[in-house]
Order: sequence, then C-alpha cells, then structure tokens
Amino acid sequence: MKGVVFIAFNQMVEDQVGIDVWEKILAQVMPETEGIYTSIEEYPDSELFNLVGALSETVNVPVPTLVESFGEYLFGILNKKYPIFTEQKADFFSFIESIDGVIHKEVRKLYENPNLPKLECERVDDKNLNVIYTSPRKLCFLAEGLIRGAAKHYQVEYSLEHPQCMHRGDDHCLLQIAIH
Repeated sequence: MKGVVFIAFNQMVEDQVGIDVWEKILAQVMPETEGIYTSIEEYPDSELFNLVGALSETVNVPVPTLVESFGEYLFGILNKKYPIFTEQKADFFSFIESIDGVIHKEVRKLYENPNLPKLECERVDDKNLNVIYTSPRKLCFLAEGLIRGAAKHYQVEYSLEHPQCMHRGDDHCLLQIAIH
C-alpha cells in the first residue's frame, strides 16, 4: 500500500485521538518502518492492517467502523491534494462513476503497480447507483467511508446498503447508494 495512505492514517489518529495513541500503537505493532512513511513508497498491507487492529483495541472501536471512518478522512486528504477530480464532476454520482475510469487511470500513471480495487457502476435511475467493488484486499469498508466523504463534499444526503460482501463469502461487494 502506498505511503500516502499510511501518512493519512497517522494524521487521522493524531487528529482524532492524539499523538500519544499513535505512539502507543506503534510500540504495540513495532513496524519495521518505525512509523516513518514517504508518500510514494510501497509498504506492506499487513502493516496498515496491524496498526488498524491495534487502534481498534486501544480505542475499543470495531475494525470495520475504524476503516470506514478512515475512508471518510482519506477522502478529505486526497481531495485537498487532488481537487481536480471533484472539480471536474458536477455531482456525487458522476464523481463515483469516474473513480475507476478516470481517477484510478491517473493513479496508474503516477504509481507503478498501485493495486487498486475494481469498481463497476450501474446507474439505476437519477437517485440510485449500484457499485460493484472487487479487491483482494477486501477494503469495502474503506470504500464506504470514501463514499461518505464524497457525499459530504457534494452536500448530498444518501443511504448505502451493502447486501453482498466479500467478508461474508461473496466474490464481490455490492454497494447500493440512494440519494434522498
């Protein structure tokens, strides 16, 4: 996983629960990097998963909830760094639909082997969008958080159903988004 993700996670922990908690989970996990990351480097997924697990134990919040919260936080970080992607899309659904074909395409230009999820979107109607999420990392909860961040950015009230999930044995996740 790219260092930019680790840096954002570090920032979220420090912003929301403090540097003491960040230091505590680093001491618990003892990553080879010692918690020092550069944005373009690649780090093992397991290191981030271990940090999330340690944070979950420390703050007594379930891992899926933390990962979703991190997704929302990460959206804010990425949107500040690359505002062009939201500026180019006038609405929430158009932005979501552009992720795989536009944003992920640009990420592939910047980074070698970025290991991105596959997103397939189907616009059901003006108020409903289905997203099929597929990834060996199974970070669908991160995707839910990123969607929540995008909805806040576009000032959209929405609901999200997750009737199919790789964590429950399905071969992909189905995220059904409805705007109100």
